[in-house]
Amino acid sequence: MTTQDAAVPDARSAPGPTAGPATPDRPAGPATPARPAEPAAPTLDRPAPPARSKGAALAGWALTLGLNVAAPIITYHALKDHGWSEFAALLASGVWPVLDSAVHVVWRRRLDEFAVVTLVFLVITAVVSLVGAHSTRALLVKDSCVTGLFGLLCLVTLLTPRPLMFYFGRKFATDGTAESTAWWNGLWQYEGFRKTMITMTAVWGVAYCLEAGTRVALAYTLSTDTMVTLSPVLIYAVLGALALWTARYGKRSQRKGEELAAAAAAAARA
Repeated sequence: MTTQDAAVPDARSAPGPTAGPATPDRPAGPATPARPAEPAAPTLDRPAPPARSKGAALAGWALTLGLNVAAPIITYHALKDHGWSEFAALLASGVWPVLDSAVHVVWRRRLDEFAVVTLVFLVITAVVSLVGAHSTRALLVKDSCVTGLFGLLCLVTLLTPRPLMFYFGRKFATDGTAESTAWWNGLWQYEGFRKTMITMTAVWGVAYCLEAGTRVALAYTLSTDTMVTLSPVLIYAVLGALALWTARYGKRSQRKGEELAAAAAAAARA
């Protein structure tokens, strides 16, 4: 190899596109195209939730529980103690969820599903309290029918694009900001997430239908005094059991989804 040849770079080892230099015995050659970069392996990981504002989350929880649970109960009993009828007191206590809906419309610029459902069932409770007999046993049966209607609503939403628990989950899993809401909505594209929401909705629906049927049967079997004590115990026992199961099932489903995503990502990189 001559000195002149040693000064010529080898096009096969030179990085990037190079052209063969013009020499007395070799004309200038065309540029050697660079090897295209391999595309990055796709990732199947779910997007992480955005950083939540603790202050906004706590404020949202306090507002929801205060206006949808605490305020209606306090108002109802306070008005009854002042001589209001059961129907009038119940109807007046429904003002608070209306206020909650108005606050959410102004704050988040959208109508909150949780407040809407709460308001609807307050209206249903007022209607069933007004219609028919007004005996204690009849009122116990009517209260059972209201929880049964909630169970049926859960089951009916299984036929809609998104089940009821998707909206309840969004209410309590996000702080209501546009970023966290968009993150929750985006999870619907994952099959595992959809299955989790559908399963939760089905379990809640069946449980509340069974709870309602059980309370109606007990109302005609046990004494009124016994049912007045037992009925609220059943309501909160079922609610507590469902809440505990939902929390555990949700964590288990999330862990399983993360494991499957990690395995799929590792297989894609292999």
